[in-house]
Amino acid sequence: MTDEQPRVLVVGEALVDVVPDRDGTPRDLPGGSPANVAIALGRLGRDVRLVTLLGDDDRGAEVRAWLRASGVEVLARPTGSGRTSSAAVTLDASGAASYDFDLDWSLEDVPDEACDVLHVGSIATVLEPGARAVLDAVRRCRGRALVSLDPNSRPAITPDRAGPAARVEELVALADVVKVSDEDLGWLRPDDEPLATATRWATRGPGLVVVTRGGAGAVAVRPGGSVLEVPGVPVTVADTVGAGDTFSGVLLDALLALGVAGPGAADALRALSDRDVLGAVTTASIGAAVNVSRPGADPPWRAELTAALGGPGSGEE
Repeated sequence: MTDEQPRVLVVGEALVDVVPDRDGTPRDLPGGSPANVAIALGRLGRDVRLVTLLGDDDRGAEVRAWLRASGVEVLARPTGSGRTSSAAVTLDASGAASYDFDLDWSLEDVPDEACDVLHVGSIATVLEPGARAVLDAVRRCRGRALVSLDPNSRPAITPDRAGPAARVEELVALADVVKVSDEDLGWLRPDDEPLATATRWATRGPGLVVVTRGGAGAVAVRPGGSVLEVPGVPVTVADTVGAGDTFSGVLLDALLALGVAGPGAADALRALSDRDVLGAVTTASIGAAVNVSRPGADPPWRAELTAALGGPGSGEE
């Protein structure tokens, strides 16, 4: 890694979440799992680009403006339909979100952008046409950059589990960092305990697998067998939209601060102490807690994260 700002490339869907207000009135909020990760990194001052699809419509313009306002460079191809994808969000009594998608993901290729970190995830990794281009980008970047994966499964889009589960397994073997929720693992591998799946994944290629468990915290698994538990962060939940995405973005920021990026990323990640990994995962949990304390996907800015961590210097390079 050089003294230059590390370059982060995120590939995946950007869309509009249609979220009900407290009185039930729907409102448009820009989102999409990979886009939210890009936003989180941009707000933390990282050099981040997002490869996505957006329609030439008012919603597309809104999403572009939202991304750029957080410092994300948008590399958007047009959707085939001309419309920007959307997700109707339903919130339960606890604020947990479920989604009904109107999605266009037909990405033909990912530009060979120089990067030190590549993050992929969610629908973009399993929905064809488009998922093949994401897989090709991961293969191209393996060994050249830190490769990050968040499966963020969406059964409403891919109800047949077999295909998505096989693709996730393929991507896990190519990734350096995998962040996955216990809900994702429950759908992808329903016959296995989440920690057992994470432990198996940690022997297949990744240097770090993190399982998030909502309010119960997170567990980090390393190839050598270390299992590190981080407790949940007490917070009043507005909703859970973007919580896991914020976790991923803040985790990557914390790893970047530890020098994990570029061609030597895999070795640098494995060389980290358990204390370093525990600190990075704890920071990610706190960042996610800030997000869920306010409506929609709203990751913290650097000053907000520093304040939430309890002082200056936390998570900084």
